[in-house]
Amino acid sequence: MLSNHVKQRITRGAPAFGSLLNFGDPLVAEMMAAVGFDWLLVDTEHGPIDLATMATMFATITRYPCAPLVRVHALAEENVKRVLDAGAWGVLAPNVRTREEAELLVRACKYPPRGVRSLGAGRFSLSFMTDAPTYFQRANDEILVIVQIEHHEAIKNIDAILSVPGVDACYVGPNDFCASLGLAPSLEPAHPEFQEAMVMLLAACRRHRVVAGIHCATPDTVNRRIREGWMLVGMLNDQRFLVSAAAAARNAVRTGD
Repeated sequence: MLSNHVKQRITRGAPAFGSLLNFGDPLVAEMMAAVGFDWLLVDTEHGPIDLATMATMFATITRYPCAPLVRVHALAEENVKRVLDAGAWGVLAPNVRTREEAELLVRACKYPPRGVRSLGAGRFSLSFMTDAPTYFQRANDEILVIVQIEHHEAIKNIDAILSVPGVDACYVGPNDFCASLGLAPSLEPAHPEFQEAMVMLLAACRRHRVVAGIHCATPDTVNRRIREGWMLVGMLNDQRFLVSAAAAARNAVRTGD
C-alpha cells in the first residue's frame, strides 16, 4: 500500500506545496499533477464537480507522486464517506468553527473503533494501490484530516478545535477570514487584525502539534509562509493559473487594437 507522502512530510516538519482544482476535468487534474505539486485539492465546495468525475480525477492524479485531497462541499458524515470511498487521501472540511465540528470530521474520516466510517465498496484501495483488507487496516493512519479556518470565531475556539485527537492540520482561507471580520477579502492580507489572528493560530498549532496550512496568491508569499512555519501551503487554483497565463500572453501581444 502506498504511504501518504504529504502526511509524512508535514508530520516531520517539511513543507508540502499544492494547488486547488476547480475544473471538473480529469485531464486538467493530470496535467496539474504532472507539474510536480506535492498535493492537489479537488474543490467540491466551489467547483462544479460531481462524485464520478472526482473519482476519475483522483485516478489521474495518482499516476504521479501527488496526493489527491478534497474539500467537501459541506461537513457531514455522508459527504466525507463518499469522497474517501472515491479515493481521496485527505479531507478538508470548510469553515470549521467549533470543537464539535472538528470531532465530527475526525469521526467521519476514521474507521471504527476510532470513528464511524462504514466499510463498503469503492475505489479507495486502487487509489493507494493495495487491496481492500490492507486499506481497511491502514487507512486511519494514512488519511489526512484537515480543518479549514476561515472565520474569526474559529480563532476564539482554536485551542478546542486543534486539541481534538485525529486533527492533522488546519488550513487558512484568507479571503473568507478577512470577510468574516468585515475587511476587504485578499489572499495577501495586510490587515493588522488578520496578522494578529495568524500569530495566534501558529502558536496554537505549535502547542497542539497540528500542522499549520494557508492559501496564497504568489510564490513569494508561499516562500515567506514556509519561513514563518506554515507547512501545508497552497497557491491559487487551475482556473487562476490558466487565466493569468492567458492574460499575460494576450497583454504582451500588440495587435493595434
